[in-house]
Amino acid sequence: MRIQVSRTGGFAGIARHREVDTAGRADAAEWEALARSALVSGHDTPPRGVPDGFRYRITVDERTVHCADPRLTDAQRALISRVLKEGA
Repeated sequence: MRIQVSRTGGFAGIARHREVDTAGRADAAEWEALARSALVSGHDTPPRGVPDGFRYRITVDERTVHCADPRLTDAQRALISRVLKEGA
């Protein structure tokens, strides 16, 4: 499973994009379950955010959803944090 996260917005407006491929990872099942949970509450189009807040695009294989601060689910927040930290 290929998981991509793009973050835009924020005070400085600096965009970040990271990706994790779960193929061959010992913790692949954990990543994949978290990714599926994060997709459930995502939106098909970018939701309204708050001034200087971050907006996110999460793509898991061929499915893309959007979400924004401060209304992230726990699964979205966890997935975004992990991908932006570990992704290449």
